[in-house]
Amino acid sequence: MTYQPKSEFLRTMIARGFMQDCTDLEALDEALLKGIVPGYIGFDCTADSLHVGHLTQIMMLRWLQKTGHKPITLMGGGTTKIGDPSGKDEARQLLTTEQINANMAGIRDVFEKFLTFGDGAQDAVQPDNAEWLDQLNYVAFLRDYGRHFTINRMLSFDSVKLRLDREQPLTFLEFNYMLLQAYDFMELNKRYGCALQMGGSDQWGNIVNGIDLTRRINRNQVFGLTTPLLTKADGTKMGKSASGAIWLNADRLSPYEFWQFWRNTLDADVGKFLKLFTELPLDECERFAALQGADINEAKIQLANAVTTLAHGADAAAAAEQTSREVFEKGGIGDDLPTITLPAGQVSVVQLFVKAGLSASGKEAKRLIAEGGAKIDDVVVSDAGQMIDVADTLKLSAGKKRHVLVRAG
Repeated sequence: MTYQPKSEFLRTMIARGFMQDCTDLEALDEALLKGIVPGYIGFDCTADSLHVGHLTQIMMLRWLQKTGHKPITLMGGGTTKIGDPSGKDEARQLLTTEQINANMAGIRDVFEKFLTFGDGAQDAVQPDNAEWLDQLNYVAFLRDYGRHFTINRMLSFDSVKLRLDREQPLTFLEFNYMLLQAYDFMELNKRYGCALQMGGSDQWGNIVNGIDLTRRINRNQVFGLTTPLLTKADGTKMGKSASGAIWLNADRLSPYEFWQFWRNTLDADVGKFLKLFTELPLDECERFAALQGADINEAKIQLANAVTTLAHGADAAAAAEQTSREVFEKGGIGDDLPTITLPAGQVSVVQLFVKAGLSASGKEAKRLIAEGGAKIDDVVVSDAGQMIDVADTLKLSAGKKRHVLVRAG
């Protein structure tokens, strides 16, 4: 990259590893230096929480606000009814309006932790695109805006091209998604003066469409900025673990399990994750990343504490660290471990691990036992046919890193 931006936001994006592509880096830099730039990222409401796969985008919005600009967290109340084909092999399950609204409420809770909302010039706002998309007249929409999109160009975008190359069906419903996302940018530009759309690199085609439409209709200069798609050093997808998605809402995943996910980061990812998901100074990130052997465990604890503090608060991070030390260093039972309550009585050890969420199925639980990875109160379980008496509190362990308390109720 030959041009070196002067604005704090873009310098931060580049230095911390957020930057993949920008439609006009110099012009955006100039706009950021002149005054407050409202920028948005859209989030469809397909679940009642976001997960760590969304955390790169959330941190971009947080840095936008911290460097003096206005974040817009657009809720996809309208576009969720369609489904974004980007990165998908098949059509999304269609949700009802009631389901979408319930999911939206859960997602709003996430953003309250990361951004300051209000009526000020730099305060975050959270509009719902159903406000304008639900009111569209289809014929008028095609006449006024459809003529600005060519099928030739739409077919060239990865979100469409990859599905067609794999001979997987792409519905006309999904094909319309990129038109509606472009319309969102135009509408946000009208309503909020939004001049920047951000997203993952898989959103590049959708973002470019929105820029073109906004310039043609509103006659305003707007910009797009994308981030690299994030994978872990072992090639696996960011946001997933052996037990499922790493949710950002505490009612979907306990702060302890969230903390533990970051504590278990691969050594090769520590420096990158510190830059992306914390606000630690860059020199500290580099120093921690350079640690080796047992010393890098301290860097992982710093990472886990910093990310958990942002998502759940400092008290939750401190409690998670204390529980981790009790469980791993002292062999005890931490108060902050995930806990389930089961009826008192006997249950098979296989079903016990399934009910505790440590195994997805009986078959998986039997494999865990056969491999010696299942423990009850730190004692290895060797018999898959064993019956367990749930009468008090039991600590179940799957391997060295996943633990659940089972209480009789």
